Amino acid sequence: MTNTNIPQTRNREWGFFGTMSHHADPERAWDIALAFIAGTTGCSPDATRAFLDSRHGRHFADEVSNRLAEGKALASAINAATATWMGWRISARTAHETGIPRGLPYLTGYVLHAEIEADTAE
Repeated sequence: MTNTNIPQTRNREWGFFGTMSHHADPERAWDIALAFIAGTTGCSPDATRAFLDSRHGRHFADEVSNRLAEGKALASAINAATATWMGWRISARTAHETGIPRGLPYLTGYVLHAEIEADTAE
């Protein structure tokens, strides 16, 4: 059963959803990742959806897939990937290239960046 409070993917072929379809139930992975990332970063579910649908969401899914290959259960793999991305910081170079503030946790920065890109595209 799908939670209607969780925004659904707009990118079933690529991004997080498409990548996870090769490794786990993408609907379940989507629901877990969206709720966990939004809760961890403090970003809105819509911003988190934009991130997961982006190319960065695909890279996040790669990290989750690596954790699944280590034998972690899906929720634990998403938790571990989130912790890894929150541990990384936006570098001066990335800040210059993207406008994301230097020093911000990588995951938070790219969720916010995806939200801005989605807003300007609409």
